[in-house]
Amino acid sequence: MKERFIENGIEYVRNGDYYIPSLTVPDDKVYNIVKYGRLHSIFIKENSPAFYSTKMLNGTWLAYLEEVDTSAKEMVNKLIKDMVAKQGITAELKVKDQMAWVSAMEQIKHTAEEFVFEDLVYTGGISK
Repeated sequence: MKERFIENGIEYVRNGDYYIPSLTVPDDKVYNIVKYGRLHSIFIKENSPAFYSTKMLNGTWLAYLEEVDTSAKEMVNKLIKDMVAKQGITAELKVKDQMAWVSAMEQIKHTAEEFVFEDLVYTGGISK
C-alpha cells in the first residue's frame, strides 16, 4: 500500500488501513468575528445549509462572516448616530439627567440592533 497519493487534486495519506484526505486550514489570517457574525453563522447553518457548505468548501466562510459582522456593526453605529440626532439626545441631557440619558441610549441601541438583525443578520446576509 502506498503511503500517500493524489486523486482529483486531493492528497490522501495512509492512516492504518485507511486513506484520509490531507486537508489543512491556512492559519495566516485572523478573522474578527464577534456578535453579529456569530449570530448570522448560526442562522445560516440552520436555515441555508447549502450556502454554508458552499462557503466552507471554497474557503470563504470566515471572510464572509467577518464582512457580515463588520457591516452590521457599521450599520448599528450609523443608526444610533442618526437616531440620537433625530431624538435630540445630547451631552447636556447626560449631565442633567444621567438615568434618562442611559435609558434613551439603551432604547436607541436596542432599536438599531433590531433593524440590523432583521435586515442583515437573520436574512441572507450580504449577497455574494
